[in-house]
Amino acid sequence: MLGGTFDPVHLGHLRSAVELREALALDRVHMVPASTPPLRGEPHVAPAERLALLRLGIGDTPGLIADPRELCRDGPSYSADTLATLRGELGERARLVMALGHDAFRRLADWHEPERLFELAHVVVIDRPDFEAPLPAALQALLAGREVGSPEALMARPAGALLRLALPSRMAISATEVRRRLAAGRSVRYLLPEAVEARILAHGFYSGS
Repeated sequence: MLGGTFDPVHLGHLRSAVELREALALDRVHMVPASTPPLRGEPHVAPAERLALLRLGIGDTPGLIADPRELCRDGPSYSADTLATLRGELGERARLVMALGHDAFRRLADWHEPERLFELAHVVVIDRPDFEAPLPAALQALLAGREVGSPEALMARPAGALLRLALPSRMAISATEVRRRLAAGRSVRYLLPEAVEARILAHGFYSGS
C-alpha cells in the first residue's frame, strides 16, 4: 500500500512504486488516493479526478494498481482502516506492507491508532539520506524493537516490522511545486506522465490555484 493525496500524481510517485515493487519483490503495489487526509489540508482537485489522473499515470505498468477504496468510505482516510480492509481480503498469512515517505514517517506517532498499523502490516520508509535529525521521542517509543535491516528479514513474517529503504532514483519531485508551476502557467513537462499532463491542461486543473 502506497497512499497519498496524489494531488497530482507525478513521476516521483510512480517511479517510487515501481522501485518498491522491485526492491521488496512485491506481487503488487496498491496506490491509494486519500479522500480526506486527517493530517493534511483539503486536496486541490476532487477525489474522482485524482483517481482518474492516477489511472492515467499508471497506464499498463505491471504490478501497480489505482485502488479507490479510501474514496468509497465516508469520513477521514485513516490508514489503519485501509490496511484492515486489505488484510481482510488477503488473509492473515499474507505479507502486507505500508510504504511512506520520510516526512510522513516522522509524524507516524500522531496518526490514528499507530500501534494498529504494525498489527496489520509492516512499515517501509522511503529514506532521505540527506536527513539525519533525531526522531521524536513518541516515534522512537513506537518503533522500539521493530526495525529490521533487510527485505528478507521484513518478509519473514506477515506484519509488525519497520524497514528503512533507500530507493535508487530518489526523484525530487514535489506535488506542491507541480501545482505552483501549473498555477503560474509554467511547464511541467517531464515532471508528470504525458497523459496526466494532457488531462490536467485540457481541464484547467490547478490553473490559478
